[in-house]
Amino acid sequence: MFRDISVNELQSFQQNINHTLIDVRSPQEFQEATIPGSINIPIFSDEERSEVGTIYKQVGKEEAEKKGLEIFSKKLPTFVETFRNIQTEKTVFCWRGGMRSKTAATVVDLMGISIQRLTGGIRAYREWVVDSLAQMDFRPSVYVLDGFTGTGKTILLQQLKKLGYPVIDLEKMAGHRGSIFGQIGLKPNNQRSFDALLLEKLQQYEQEPFVFVEGESKRIGKVLIPDVLFNKKQNGFHFLIDLPMEVRVQTILDDYQPWKRPNEFEEAFHIIKKHIHTPVRKQIAAALTEKKYAIAVELLLKYYYDPRYSHANRIFTEDQQHSIQAVSVEDALEQITQTVDALVF
Repeated sequence: MFRDISVNELQSFQQNINHTLIDVRSPQEFQEATIPGSINIPIFSDEERSEVGTIYKQVGKEEAEKKGLEIFSKKLPTFVETFRNIQTEKTVFCWRGGMRSKTAATVVDLMGISIQRLTGGIRAYREWVVDSLAQMDFRPSVYVLDGFTGTGKTILLQQLKKLGYPVIDLEKMAGHRGSIFGQIGLKPNNQRSFDALLLEKLQQYEQEPFVFVEGESKRIGKVLIPDVLFNKKQNGFHFLIDLPMEVRVQTILDDYQPWKRPNEFEEAFHIIKKHIHTPVRKQIAAALTEKKYAIAVELLLKYYYDPRYSHANRIFTEDQQHSIQAVSVEDALEQITQTVDALVF
């Protein structure tokens, strides 16, 4: 008989490289939010789940269960073989630890394959994440990369990570760059996914002396940074990065590549244009229409993003900040690493 395990027990299994966590919900549910590191082996497709749900609402539970069994029985050989090919310890879960995960665990266990089921499913896991974030005392110091839009903060985080420094990339977890243009070319995450990914990183780095983050506002796209990290960030050590305008423009062009999604850029500009003085607004609109993106970006920086950043920027004490006057992103990286190494070592 398969064994039920709690979320707390799951944590020890997840630290074991010979463990696989399996989400048996539909592909759409899996895409919306899951437990980090899980794979998806669905009992029902999105369409099948919808069909069973409709029968449940319109006819009743018994008929829905019959239809579900009819659909699933046709998949049994393939379903079991998929589990058999996973040569690790296995734990299955669904939304509430109900019928779907119980059915999957029962069938797989009957075929002689060792399996566990997560009690309470992803709903219990979500409650555990929220409670853990609320109660966590994150000890490492937080080094914050601050500066005007286009100063390569995301690139710097990526390079710092390659050099072995502990990095929490909030924009990557959010699937959003934090501006009105921020979701273009990306897939935004919801709060459930963001919180789960963040908690995983916070736990990973809780014994480090410090971590790097980018100077984000409380909201990034659709998600909010939990207080455990946001408050620490606000009171952290800030690197104020300054790069030449031409470097900032090129950095943005390399990242966003607006020529690939011109309509999305024009739609995003339409949302903010009321906040820009009319003559400049017309210049930006014309530049976007004519696909002169470097001109459009520079105007947006000068007349929209830079003024907003200056207005919102906090005043830090001398021991809370260090100015980085650089000619390139590479130059900024070298200055940051030298400063951090001097601070820590």
